[in-house]
This record gives sequence, C-alpha cells and structure tokens, in this order.
Amino acid sequence: MPTLTTLSLSLNIAVLIPVCIGLLANAAWTRKAYGDRSPARGILLSIYGAIFVMSAVLLFRGQPAQAVPLLWLQILYKVTTPLSVGTLRNPVVLTNLGVAAFHIATLASG
Repeated sequence: MPTLTTLSLSLNIAVLIPVCIGLLANAAWTRKAYGDRSPARGILLSIYGAIFVMSAVLLFRGQPAQAVPLLWLQILYKVTTPLSVGTLRNPVVLTNLGVAAFHIATLASG
C-alpha cells in the first residue's frame, strides 16, 4: 500500500480513537467542541465509528484503491464543515480542514 494512503488511514484511526472515546464518555472537551449530548451528536458518533472501522479494515487489507472513496467522502464533508458550522474558530472545523488537506495530498500523489 502506498505510504501516504497508509498514513491517511492511520491518521483517521489516530484522530478517531480519542474523539469517539470522548464522545462516548461525554468528556468536557467534547461538550465544548460538539455540544451537549443529542441525537445529532449520536449520529455523528456512528459516522465516526464507521470511518474508524473502514479505515482499520482497509489498512489491514492492503488494497489502496479501495480507500479512495472513503478519502473522497471525508474530504467532501470536511471541507464543508466551515459552511455548516458557520465558523473557522471551532476546533473540529480546524481539525477537519487539516485532515482533508492531508487526504487531498494522498489522493493527488496517485
């Protein structure tokens, strides 16, 4: 598997482990960044969990072409978060943009 694809999938896992644990535990930092527990936050946790599982599966399968749709989906939703949240000051928005930039570099590297 190309190094950048491995790094993109590993980045997903590294970011999502603490985020998912924080959301499940209702940690103070997650309440500040994501708001109080709500159905919407629960749906987001499900989406994050799915991205985590798919990243782990794809990482261990070693078939980089199968990671392309996941990375594109993430890029699309992450670059639209400033519009949907309405600010660049939210730490989730900033993290999303950084991860999207890395995934764009991965896909651009071919």
